[in-house]
Amino acid sequence: MILHIPDATLVRSGLDRFGRPIPPFDWHRWEYHVSTLVGIAVLAILYLWAIGPMRRRLADAEPVPPWRIASFFLGLTVAFFALNGPIHDLSDYYLFSVHMAQHLMLTQLMPPLLLLGVPNFALSPLVRPRWVQSIAGFLTRPAVAFALFTLSFTGWHVQPAYDLMMRNHNVHIVTHVQFMVTAVIMWWPILSPMREFPRLPHGGQMLYLFLIGVPMMLVAAMITLADVVLYPWYSGSPRVLGITPLDDQRYGGMLMWVPGGLFYWAAMSIVYFAWVKREGENDAREAREREAAAAER
Repeated sequence: MILHIPDATLVRSGLDRFGRPIPPFDWHRWEYHVSTLVGIAVLAILYLWAIGPMRRRLADAEPVPPWRIASFFLGLTVAFFALNGPIHDLSDYYLFSVHMAQHLMLTQLMPPLLLLGVPNFALSPLVRPRWVQSIAGFLTRPAVAFALFTLSFTGWHVQPAYDLMMRNHNVHIVTHVQFMVTAVIMWWPILSPMREFPRLPHGGQMLYLFLIGVPMMLVAAMITLADVVLYPWYSGSPRVLGITPLDDQRYGGMLMWVPGGLFYWAAMSIVYFAWVKREGENDAREAREREAAAAER
């Protein structure tokens, strides 16, 4: 059922999307959302089943190292805190900047942690049907993954789309699901856990990460440098910490621009040092092979 979309003037009069007065923000209030709890619980149960009973049925599946398990559940923890409690409430009604932080948590922190935690054998059975493998192979192509995430992330920050998302709770839920799914697809060429869909080579990964960050930083720059409030949804709410709507908008843009942009540069640095390490190991192995061959002569 799609909820009725109230007139946009409601928010300017301090009413929420259901037409109720928005109270001052309560830092001690924790609200949980059943949909997020169910989704996180389902993923946790499926993961535990995959690394336990399912793995034991496979002859060639090795035990999952503890760091992978920790990474996966840390990703679920990020999703839990992003979609419940103070971050959720601040994002929904009070602060645009916290909403942008929430989006970064769901697109930059959660997906890499989940992908790092998933072993290859857990997903391989899902792509055995040829048609599934074809669709998955297409979606995880770097150009397609880049386009899907970029269109999703930038499109929902266009003012009319953002206003619709905030006024309609069902649309907001769909938007968050879309962000998370396209973000996982976006990170796939960098952190693919599957041999069927391998990662890009190190040089390709660095170029891909650089390009991924460009559209987000352009959107962030436009938001940060705007002289007017682009997203009036928060204007009628009780102010938190005395932050004005325009300053709040600028803080949100700067969060996307600086920490959000630096995150991709940090990822590029990790890829670069992994590349250097791999090349050093290859050079050392080749040197040992040459020495062994020379000793046999």
